[in-house]
Amino acid sequence: MIPVILVDDQQIIRQGLKTLLDLEEDITIVGDADNGKTALALLERLQLTDQLPAVVLMDMRMPVMDGVAATGAIATRYPTIQVLVLTTFDDDDLIAQAMAVGAKGYLLKDTPSEELAQAIRSVAKGYSQFGPGILEKMLAKQQQPDVEVPAGFDELTPREKDVLRLIGTGANNREIAEALFLSEGTVKNHVTRLLGRLGVRDRTQAALLAAKLSGKLG
Repeated sequence: MIPVILVDDQQIIRQGLKTLLDLEEDITIVGDADNGKTALALLERLQLTDQLPAVVLMDMRMPVMDGVAATGAIATRYPTIQVLVLTTFDDDDLIAQAMAVGAKGYLLKDTPSEELAQAIRSVAKGYSQFGPGILEKMLAKQQQPDVEVPAGFDELTPREKDVLRLIGTGANNREIAEALFLSEGTVKNHVTRLLGRLGVRDRTQAALLAAKLSGKLG
């Protein structure tokens, strides 16, 4: 089971999400909170009973402590927990802020329930997830006239460049393995090596870099 907590200042939203996600056999809601401060207090209590969630579904604009501050605190205090932003705001600055402090994905609240459930599963495994158009917004925000190529880019093998190109499309390890006729273990090894060579901290940064260097990846 994938334990999840819901953080949103609107009780009706939390209740609706719980109703939808309770239909999923592999997802269980272990708590909810109405702002970032109460979410952190909830995590402290859950930690005492070894019941920390794998994923926090986080709204952005909330009173007392907003989603950006809460996401940063969770990333610092609970590095094993993945934060998936779920909000009504398709806002460039919010997207950039959330990802900068450690969010693993960003979805809008009109995301279909089956897609939301799949995003929770992917984020729980450490993959990044973005709703339609979100990655493009991040790229547009960060777009530079001249793309700086990392020193380690030329050290990538042709296969590692193939993997990087597919990461840039949002593909997870299973999808990359299927596309390149490799095992998931082999893909995981390629990902680990290319992250190190490129000097990026995670798949999100690799995806942004891949999009910027798309012309060099074929």
